[in-house]
This record gives sequence, C-alpha cells and structure tokens, in this order.
Amino acid sequence: MTIKLHCFGESGHSYKAALALELGPLDWEPVFVDFFNGASRSESYRHDLNVMGEAPVLVDGDVRLTQSGVIQDYLSERTGLFGGQSPEGRREILRWVLWDNHKLSSQAGVTRFLRNFLPPDKRPEPVIAWLQGRLTAALRVLEGHLELREWIVGQDVTNADLTCCSYLFYEEPFGFERKDWPAIDAWLKRIEALDGWKHPYDLMQRAYPAKTA
Repeated sequence: MTIKLHCFGESGHSYKAALALELGPLDWEPVFVDFFNGASRSESYRHDLNVMGEAPVLVDGDVRLTQSGVIQDYLSERTGLFGGQSPEGRREILRWVLWDNHKLSSQAGVTRFLRNFLPPDKRPEPVIAWLQGRLTAALRVLEGHLELREWIVGQDVTNADLTCCSYLFYEEPFGFERKDWPAIDAWLKRIEALDGWKHPYDLMQRAYPAKTA
C-alpha cells in the first residue's frame, strides 16, 4: 500500500518526512495541502487528519501520524534506516531531533515565514531581528558540532541529519547563508550527494502564492 504524506513544498517540517521517505525503500506519494488558502485550518482537515491543524500528516493504511519527528521514527521502525544502531544511538538522535524542533527549525521556520510570506507592511521587523539572533546561536552550535564529524550522530546519515537540514535547503532569505558556515555547508553537500536526495520543491508541490478560488 502506498504511503500518503499530506504536505506542501514550503513546509520544512514536511520536508523532513518527505526526504526520509524518498531516501528509503517505501512507496509514497505527496498529497498537496493548500496551506496558504487555509486548508490545514479547515474543519474537515482538523477532524479527518490533524486536530492540530498542521502538516505533515502521514497515512499508512490504518496508521495516521503527525509531527515530523514521530513520522521519521515510525519510518525508521519500518525500514531499519536512519534510526541508530543502538539504544544509545537512538537516544542521541532523539536529542538532536528535539533540539532542532526547539532551537533550529523553530527559529528558521518562523523567520522565513515572516520575511517571505507576509506582505512587507505586515512584517514585524524587531521580532524578525530577535529570531535571527536566536537562529544564529543555534547555527553556531551545529557548526561547532559538524567541525568535528561528517554526520551529526555516528558514522552515517540519520534522522538527526534529516531533521536539522530541512530549512537550510531553502533559498528564500531568512538569515542563513551557506557560505558563512563552512562545516554546515560541507555537511549539506554530503546530504545532497545521497542517492535519491531531492530539493523540497522537487519533492512537494509549492503552495505560495496562495491560489485563488
């Protein structure tokens, strides 16, 4: 049975799940979420897919999962890929997944949204500057960690890499320039070289600008 991932191209969290699916051996297909026209906030979406009103949502037969980290962990259970080779490794991967969602993706995702998907007169510039400061602090942590190793955990790509890389492949300006972070840039190039890697906009349909009814 083909796995369905409800997602849209601008969503870095959707990309985390989509990339794990694309790099693995499972059959899957993206189901477009018309985010900027309010699809994920509709009553039907909240009732049938995700009460939290978010993407991604993975549907695999009777299994329905939300939150990218949970989806990645589920896919690792199914495939044996990207989840670590020991309990210690799995816990270390989880540590980085939680760090990313709180410290890296949270700052990058909100900053990118405010800078690129709001009208200029609606952009809260002081808030954006504050978020970019927090993003820079998180990038320093990741840069220092990757100066000493090729992958975030262990000797090969894991969910730690697939979660932390997600927003860093987007070209829209949000306070991250690959040239300023050489260790991160080299790591992103290693991910790009993986068999099956694709850019988020090549994996999922873009939702912006919002379509008119």
